[in-house]
Amino acid sequence: MTPRIKFLMCAPDHYDVDYVINPWMEGNIHKSSRDKAVEQWQGLHHILKEHAIVDLVAPEKGVPDMVFTANAGLVLGKNVVLSRFLHKERQGEEPFFKAWFEQNGYTVYELPKDLPFEGAGDALLDREGRWLWAAYGFRSELDSHPYLAKWLDIEVLSLRLIDDRFYHLDTCFCPLANGYLLYYPGAFDSYSNRMIEMRVAPEKRIILEEADAVNFACNAVNIDHIVVMNKASDALKARLSEVGFQILETPLTEFLKAGGAAKCLTLRTTEPVRDEVHASVYVESRILKLEGHLLDSGLINRALDLIIDNGGSFQVLNFNLGTQRQSTSAAEVKVSAPSHEVMESILSHLIDLGAVDLPQDERDAKLEPVEKNGVAPDDFYVTTIYPTEVRISGEWIQVQNQRMDGAIAITRTPQGTVAKCKLLRDLEVGEEVVVDVLGIRTIRKTESREKRNAEEFSFMSAGVSSERRVELVVEQVAWELRKIRDAGGKVVVTAGPVVIHTGGGEHLSRLIREGYVQALLGGNAIAVHDIEQSMMGTSLGVDMKRGVSVRGGHRHHLKAINTIRRHGSIAKAVEAGIIKGGIMYECVKNNVPFVLAGSIRDDGPLPDTQMDLVKAQVEYTEHIRGAEMILMLSSMLHSIGVGNMTPAGVKMVCVDINPAVVTKLSDRGSVESVGVVTDVGLFLSLLIQQLDKLTSPYVSTR
Repeated sequence: MTPRIKFLMCAPDHYDVDYVINPWMEGNIHKSSRDKAVEQWQGLHHILKEHAIVDLVAPEKGVPDMVFTANAGLVLGKNVVLSRFLHKERQGEEPFFKAWFEQNGYTVYELPKDLPFEGAGDALLDREGRWLWAAYGFRSELDSHPYLAKWLDIEVLSLRLIDDRFYHLDTCFCPLANGYLLYYPGAFDSYSNRMIEMRVAPEKRIILEEADAVNFACNAVNIDHIVVMNKASDALKARLSEVGFQILETPLTEFLKAGGAAKCLTLRTTEPVRDEVHASVYVESRILKLEGHLLDSGLINRALDLIIDNGGSFQVLNFNLGTQRQSTSAAEVKVSAPSHEVMESILSHLIDLGAVDLPQDERDAKLEPVEKNGVAPDDFYVTTIYPTEVRISGEWIQVQNQRMDGAIAITRTPQGTVAKCKLLRDLEVGEEVVVDVLGIRTIRKTESREKRNAEEFSFMSAGVSSERRVELVVEQVAWELRKIRDAGGKVVVTAGPVVIHTGGGEHLSRLIREGYVQALLGGNAIAVHDIEQSMMGTSLGVDMKRGVSVRGGHRHHLKAINTIRRHGSIAKAVEAGIIKGGIMYECVKNNVPFVLAGSIRDDGPLPDTQMDLVKAQVEYTEHIRGAEMILMLSSMLHSIGVGNMTPAGVKMVCVDINPAVVTKLSDRGSVESVGVVTDVGLFLSLLIQQLDKLTSPYVSTR
């Protein structure tokens, strides 16, 4: 027993479940027994008085949750940070707790009124006094943590709660004597769990099963080797006993109805100060600016969700709503994160949305040299599909060759500084690479409502269409194809062999013949099965007119490969009259370039197939450059590969019977993409029919 230990409690004279501010209160309004609650509270009070000194604060009418004194504030030595309750139902407790602390000689610190922090419910001292664990996510804001570090002169470790059943830290986390920790990992995000594991040795971590967690086993009071709690399983009691703790169970079921137990009902008011421990906090904050049609495009919602989903917190400082239909809006948002690592992750997502770090106009991008060919420095910035600028020596420079999943390489030349997006394998010693997220901004198009609504065709849906919408999407694609062709633009098609199997070969051939396609990208298979159909009328040995297998047909694709290899190339086979129609025939006859990227499963392969994967990627990239639209026709591998190489601003239509493929392309973030879940042969047939209905040439009405 340590007589100097003191706790603050409040008798449940006015306790009841009068409202709902956490999941435990749901269905328990006025269902708590006052007599039973008093009996249980007295049981806890009696146990604690045997091992410590218990002070009482007078209960007050109208604040039934005042019984949960853990939320009065956070005490260290003779300093206390008073709680700022999130919910108005509990805010009435604040002056009563403030008066008690002042009357008992504590120095009281008060947070700004709009900054929630709920005391020792969300901030727990390591029992060795080495640091303070502080939570955010439901009741307390991350921005309160720097205040705690400053006022209490202690290192603060920020943990994010993600399960609303465990809305306060003390419901799922209990530091114990001798460096032990009782906790439920499921209540925290992955970063927080990693933080816990870095600070607490494996043999000191006592992990709860969910059954113990929902009985609030973590909501316990620890006094030296004694742990007082509502209830514990036999397994938990045995585990705690093994490491020298004595469990004292006392039923507190009436208080569980309001979401509290032993720890919630007490506030430890004698927390010793370690002189060698001083303030340290890892919370990082930035102020960002977002501009555009923030509300109707959903951009502001996406930005705020990204902040929360990636472990941060936010405060909207200013929001200027556009007053006219064509007006844009602007918002300034303070973003906070528990560490630089988390902040960097959040900012990389927000940069993708076009967010600008307000102070960045005064800060250049951080650069580190390439020390080995093909290897980027650690912490390099990963590029996106959106046009990007970097600030070098006070000047904003446009990044060339924009694509996703690359690095930004900086080269100093006599003509000036050049920034290029490069794949990791292409980085060279002598270049510098942008690291971190400072001095980087992406350029997102801001279009007026009128333009979006009046356009005869719009790729702004970025959605995945089901069969029910095929006709509508086909009509839109046909309109855009005609416009691009008649304006001398460029359309690239990437296609898989399913185009042939589903009868779409003749339709794609016509698109090429009539000038709608300026480049074809695919694999060995699309060419092989197209040539097989042209030479023998089959695809994978199936008669394309009758739909039945042909005897010996399984050898047809190999015969086709062998024939082309004998002639040396597809073009030479066309010249020799061996190939008399089909997709590859039309490419050769109409001078439409094609690239066939090989794979490990290819038969033959054809002489034209590029079996060097890196060279094939380079050739794909060259043909994508300048494209206005890409049609991705039933090829998961090649469609996703092309999508990764394509910058924003290029319209993309992905057609596949597999929803996973079109969803993958839609998830890349481009708002100029549509996914169509349907049979590719049907899609191409409908597309040709729709093109036949259109007048030619396309005439702009602008």
